[in-house]
Amino acid sequence: MRLALLLETAVMALDTLRANKMRSALTVLGVVIGITSIVGMTALIRGFDESLRDSIRSLGPKTIFVQRFGALSFSSGASFLELIRRPGLTVDDGEAIKRLAPSVALVDTWLGAGGQPTQQRIFYKGERTQPIVIMGASEVFVDVNFAKVIAGRSLTEQEVQRRRAVAVIGYGPYEALFEKQGLDPVGKRVRIGAVEYSIVGVVGKRPAAGGFSLGQDDFAIIPYTTYRKQFGSERGRQTGFAARSAMIAVVPHEWATREQAMQEVEEIMRIRHGLTLDKPNDFDLVTQDAALKVWEQVSQAVLLSLVVISSIALMVGGIGVMAIMTISVTERTREIGVRMAIGARRREILFQFLVEAVVLTSVGGVIGVLAGSSIGLLVNLISGFPISLPWWSFALGLGFSASVGIFFGMFPAWRAARLDPIEALRYE
Repeated sequence: MRLALLLETAVMALDTLRANKMRSALTVLGVVIGITSIVGMTALIRGFDESLRDSIRSLGPKTIFVQRFGALSFSSGASFLELIRRPGLTVDDGEAIKRLAPSVALVDTWLGAGGQPTQQRIFYKGERTQPIVIMGASEVFVDVNFAKVIAGRSLTEQEVQRRRAVAVIGYGPYEALFEKQGLDPVGKRVRIGAVEYSIVGVVGKRPAAGGFSLGQDDFAIIPYTTYRKQFGSERGRQTGFAARSAMIAVVPHEWATREQAMQEVEEIMRIRHGLTLDKPNDFDLVTQDAALKVWEQVSQAVLLSLVVISSIALMVGGIGVMAIMTISVTERTREIGVRMAIGARRREILFQFLVEAVVLTSVGGVIGVLAGSSIGLLVNLISGFPISLPWWSFALGLGFSASVGIFFGMFPAWRAARLDPIEALRYE
């Protein structure tokens, strides 16, 4: 009997929606906007989250990065003035780690990646790329990054030592300059800034969920000695936010643990920077786990902000539902009196109007879920931006919409249930 009453009340609520289409549409508009934003933004944020996590994981679980400062410093609460006073890292720091850390297998020092990245266009005949990151590195760059060379080869030790004008490009510039024309890039002469370089290799695509590029393939690698010759030494400016600073990538031996390598790297860097026991590190040691932890904090804050902003729209929609349901109770006062006269109890009247409010907001929730999913799919179709549509985002949207109906529909339903049957029958 309760199920039959529920179904009958739901049908009556849908009939009320059809009878007052414009009023119902305006009533649920706020709910639709709120649920659309929750589902749509969740799809985009989750997709971006998965893409970024895949990119971070591609660096390897044991890889250690030594930076002047980065997101890890900001997340730990370090002051901005303290960070910009930190000394820059140099190639000599990387050489010291390679020489003095027994548990370290590979060390590569990247110039143009720390502080303000060096960005230039690559020109080939009449074609050019967008501004991409130009990094100076050594012959072990590909090995440190666990990257795959799909054409040509990596840099050699002789090319680094002799400051050769050679370059290994990422998949982004390869695609922009050569792939569309069906050309083999190896051996081609390109211009980076005012200097001509010969391409010796191409690095394949790096992992990216959903096929969306976060710029991880838009780069070119030249010998760090050549980089110094064209763009200047990392020693040029050692202070300030935009100071040139190297980034050092460290890969431990297979038999060594990451923690052991980190301890050795930390000791070497503290000695080189002249830090006493009572002074904190003036550099960051970043690992895959640390980067994922920082990003998790950021993504949680973004999702929380999304829920708060969407709740404002849902609250506005809920106030509209309460206003319309209150008007509906006034308009149907005589109907309520008749139902009470033929035996309807107060709780059944309460239940009827409460179900009508829930059905009203749930319809808005369904429309919002469909609209939010459509927006996410449309963005993915147009731009290739990765999206994720987890089932819980749909459940969250429908749950929020039903909760709004219950919360804001309670007062009108209670008001309807408290009407005096005699007075209700007299109402004109």
